[in-house]
Amino acid sequence: MTPPKALIFDVDGTLAETEEAHRAAFNAAFADWQLDWHWTADRYRALLKTTGGKERMAVHQSALPKDARRLDTDEIARLHAHKTAIYTRMLANGELALRPGIADLVTDARAAGMAIAVATTTNLPNVEALSQCCWGLPATQVFDVIAAGDQVALKKPAPDVFLLALARLGLAAPDCLAFEDSRNGILSARGAGLRVLVTPSAYTDDDDLGDADWIYDTVAVARTAQGNPIGLY
Repeated sequence: MTPPKALIFDVDGTLAETEEAHRAAFNAAFADWQLDWHWTADRYRALLKTTGGKERMAVHQSALPKDARRLDTDEIARLHAHKTAIYTRMLANGELALRPGIADLVTDARAAGMAIAVATTTNLPNVEALSQCCWGLPATQVFDVIAAGDQVALKKPAPDVFLLALARLGLAAPDCLAFEDSRNGILSARGAGLRVLVTPSAYTDDDDLGDADWIYDTVAVARTAQGNPIGLY
């Protein structure tokens, strides 16, 4: 197999197990706004089937009783910005680690001349917060290209964010390899014509991942597999 020219990573659940930090930040933001919303792990798992934090809040309140307080679109946007600020502070305290094998893969891929990109439904501040927390560097020094959910018309499972990453890389889909953790991510990457390696995360281990090209527990396991699909060895 010809080694890829670029690796394109999802962020949440793929680079790091971020979702518990996101859930805590959402609940803290709800409390600050004096909302009686609280997302349990089970509720959050269900909401993750919808991509995008603002979209999840809209889905959540659509299921509330008729007389419950509801937020308009502008309020949801402001509440989400508040949640992002809380999440950023949490990561600034070092409350996150990369998943096994990610750090070594990025280092070795760079040494092999591969480009490193991100294609994510999360927003740019969250990518920056993760980069500073896990690499101690600005995101632009870790990734050659960042395509984020707030830069495209449609979020995953639509292919928009991967198509944007490919356009910014200046590469064709067969020259790249996507890394994902969820069904929506797999569908998005496949829709852009990419091969997909999936490593299910704590919140996506019950997803239907059958459309991926490869499924491994972690990137570290993938790299030691026979016929290593990442193509570095």
